[in-house]
Amino acid sequence: MNKLLKIRELSPCVKEYVIDAPEVAENARPGQFIILIVDEEGERVPFTICDYDREKGTVTILVQTIGATAMKLAAKKEGEYIHDFVGPLGLPTDLSEYNKILLVGGGVGSAVIYPQSKELAAKCKADIIVGARNKELLIYTDKFAEQAENLYIMTDDGSAGEKGFVTTKLKELVESGRKYDAVFAVGPLMMMKAVCDLTKQYNLKTIVSMNSVMVDGTGMCGCCRLTVFGETKYACVNGPEFDGHGVDFDEAINRSKYYRDIESEHVCRLTGGKR
Repeated sequence: MNKLLKIRELSPCVKEYVIDAPEVAENARPGQFIILIVDEEGERVPFTICDYDREKGTVTILVQTIGATAMKLAAKKEGEYIHDFVGPLGLPTDLSEYNKILLVGGGVGSAVIYPQSKELAAKCKADIIVGARNKELLIYTDKFAEQAENLYIMTDDGSAGEKGFVTTKLKELVESGRKYDAVFAVGPLMMMKAVCDLTKQYNLKTIVSMNSVMVDGTGMCGCCRLTVFGETKYACVNGPEFDGHGVDFDEAINRSKYYRDIESEHVCRLTGGKR
């Protein structure tokens, strides 16, 4: 049993949970994830670690309140407990061979690049692009402002930062002569595909996190199966991070639609017909 120490709503349908988990915090590294089970009858669901404090023994995750487990978790209050919180799992991010890095986060994916930005801030600050549909959906921009060499905020409707997509700013930076050793991008599949399609034109190394396609976190369910450079990989076992130029995004996007439809039907049953 793990205690929910703090719950904070960051944007509509997105909550931040700070959880008492000293053993996980002691071993956590950027890029890894945990398995969470809300109650005795709950399903096991993976969530990426967004922050950790080894001294306090806490781990922070962000959860979009979509799906049965997320809805159960959202009903919990500070001081209550969840049944299981296991980790860290997955391979940690390794950006040690790069000197100039561009971090790109889209939507909730912005929270996933936070541990990397925090770690890099102590060594070689990265440039950071964060994007969302509108101002209300932006996450952690105040923290990124403290850690980034340069922070660029993009919104689809122009309600904050500049109007446009993260790829708009990425293209502008590269074509203006800004040099990067690598791009690390996390966000919706379509966003990461667009980033990779663009960086491939410039032969710019791009790493993506495929955490969004994971389901049970062990590789047994097969939902996170990917094709990377023609080989079958599993996001939760072999990743969740991969060379973005090798990922078959079209396959991943098509498969994710199938599982999203199943989840939608499950939620519909739990809520009495309300999706």
